[in-house]
Amino acid sequence: MVAIAPTDTEIIVIGSGIGGLTCAAMLARYGFEVVVCESHSIAGGAAHGFERDGFSFDSGPSLYSGLSYSPSANPLRQVLDAIGEKLPCITYDTWGCCLPEGDFDTSVGASQFGEVLAQLRGAEAVAEWRQLQRIMEPYAKAAIALPSLALRFDLGAVFTLGQFAPAFLQSAGDAIALAGPFSKIMDKNVKDPFVRNWLNLLCFLLSGLPADGTIAAEVAFMFADWYRPNAVLDYPIGGSAALVNALVRGLERHGGRLLLNSHVAEVLVENNRAAGVRLRSGKIIRSHKAVVSNASVWDTLKLLPETSVPQRFRQERQATPECDSFMHLHLGIDAAGMRSDLACHYIFVKDWEMGVSAPQNVVLVSIPSLLDPDLAPPGKHVIHAYTPGNEPYDLWQKLDRTSEEYKLQKQARAEVMWEALERIIPNIRSRAEVTLIGTPLTHERFLRRHRGSYGPGIRAGSGLFPGPRTPLAGLFCCGDSTFPGIGLPAVAASGAIAANTIAPLYKHLQLIREVIS
Repeated sequence: MVAIAPTDTEIIVIGSGIGGLTCAAMLARYGFEVVVCESHSIAGGAAHGFERDGFSFDSGPSLYSGLSYSPSANPLRQVLDAIGEKLPCITYDTWGCCLPEGDFDTSVGASQFGEVLAQLRGAEAVAEWRQLQRIMEPYAKAAIALPSLALRFDLGAVFTLGQFAPAFLQSAGDAIALAGPFSKIMDKNVKDPFVRNWLNLLCFLLSGLPADGTIAAEVAFMFADWYRPNAVLDYPIGGSAALVNALVRGLERHGGRLLLNSHVAEVLVENNRAAGVRLRSGKIIRSHKAVVSNASVWDTLKLLPETSVPQRFRQERQATPECDSFMHLHLGIDAAGMRSDLACHYIFVKDWEMGVSAPQNVVLVSIPSLLDPDLAPPGKHVIHAYTPGNEPYDLWQKLDRTSEEYKLQKQARAEVMWEALERIIPNIRSRAEVTLIGTPLTHERFLRRHRGSYGPGIRAGSGLFPGPRTPLAGLFCCGDSTFPGIGLPAVAASGAIAANTIAPLYKHLQLIREVIS
């Protein structure tokens, strides 16, 4: 049955990425009538799941933490708690590294990485790492002192954040440093080349930028969650699709609606206010309260009539720097006779000297069926390898996706992912039963991403991610183009912040008392 689009509602959310779904589910929880318009046939944006020949794949993120327990500092877990949704997870603590120094396993938690350092770099490096952990403790406390569920972008924030003033004031001095690049902390305290490379890599995986471009708050949050006693990583049972489904369930249980195959072609503006949307089908849906765009900053601008926002605003937002795109390799493989000590995740780095953001230098690998066997047929595994935000769009933009040139370039640019996988499973190519290669053009087409980009490349210290408000009355934004930026916890926070800003203050305060306090 095809859902019939309503003709009007209170709030329209454009896009069902994690930011859009968290925003919509929170708004529905606040009691608003909400409709989500999704262009794709599957919800979830870059985090959606899909199936091929009995294999269930994650299209994007697969490394999670802070989802399996409450209360949690992870904004996504906070949203799930707010909308009353459970998310069963499998926990684990170890992943593999294939680095220029060699292959080894490492773990989250306070101590194991020190053992790795002792073998690779010696006692001085271990001492430096331990000292960094001590230095990061107050920063970590500051990073989680203000729950994202309490944030809103209006004067009401005085009251919502005031609930947590004692904890914040204890770490206010440290919070100031969190607004700058992590490199300021790293350069002052870390000299060992391997530790610096490792921290640059973690920064790149968090934000798409190395340490000199990553806001220190993101790294502090990671230290709070990863490098604490008894820390674990989480994998939702059913993959990223289970996470998306939990948000959709929460949305619908609170009365919201999700419309798939509903591509928004234009935001309607009447009397200098966002008044609804026009779908590509010609259908018009009007909104009485607000329109929230979960599209990227560049794609949102394309939806707005030329004179609906000041030209200076349009020019400034259009000039937002962008991260590069991705290459993806999704495999369904025969697992017969494979080694039994595989980790769920691997990080592959070809050459530190190239820099972590260099094209074709870093590859991430996920084998989630090791944790959740139901993702693959019996005796099989699913694998997702990808180059994270380091694939230049310019190499692809002039290619025809149906051409032989495109097919050959796909094979050539996927070779680094095969190379990484062969470090882990030497005969991987002969095991492959399903092989899918994704490119920046795949990102652009299926995720509606401007130039297939990972998102804005706003460097810490040189610019700030904007809040949810815009100069056009009734138009709000969420997702990775808004504060706090790129990454799954960040976009979940952005969705909650946009919803909180729209919601009446008394309802926001009531939610804080029920969920956080």
